[in-house]
Amino acid sequence: MDSIYKDVYQYCEKHTSRPDDVLYQLERETHLKVLSPQMISGRVQGKFLELFSKIIAPTNILEIGTFTGYAAICLAKGLSKDGILYTIEVNPELEWIAKKYFKNSGLSEKIKHYIDDARELIPNLNIEFDLVFIDAAKLENDLYYEMVLPKLKTGGILMVDNVLWSGKVLTNERDLATQNIMKFNQKLTTDKRVEVMMLPLRDGLTLVRKI
Repeated sequence: MDSIYKDVYQYCEKHTSRPDDVLYQLERETHLKVLSPQMISGRVQGKFLELFSKIIAPTNILEIGTFTGYAAICLAKGLSKDGILYTIEVNPELEWIAKKYFKNSGLSEKIKHYIDDARELIPNLNIEFDLVFIDAAKLENDLYYEMVLPKLKTGGILMVDNVLWSGKVLTNERDLATQNIMKFNQKLTTDKRVEVMMLPLRDGLTLVRKI
């Protein structure tokens, strides 16, 4: 990360509302006890997800890639009164920390947490979603997108994380993950079913609205 970008991000972080104590403790414990803690959404992106969810007050949210549950808690804060967030994580070793903080946040009754393969689970979810957040295996972005788009209501929003991939989409690095992300990013710009906006938020976040 370039020095100027770090400075800009730190400035944004400084001028973003502080996370509540549950999110603070979750981020701290993730960094202490979990491999690849940088995968957590964190303060700025977490607050963006929270505010966005509060603005649209969704009834049903789908998250693909729970990790330790930070983004799920942020998104769940915006659910409508009877709303539910469905979140899917393939790694069973992360279940304990996510469930711990779902309970601590007081949102466990509004969160359905699955330890499963999203590719197998999603086809069995007979639910229309208002909001979808894809933050899982980057090689599967297109597969997840095509699986959930029919389940997203017209006017609903789908978000895809890590679309800049640490800036690799702008370099000559062409590892498989980078190639797949670039191909997927390009596909979205020409997909007539949606309208798209990419934000340089953290590692890149694309907003997709179903037409």
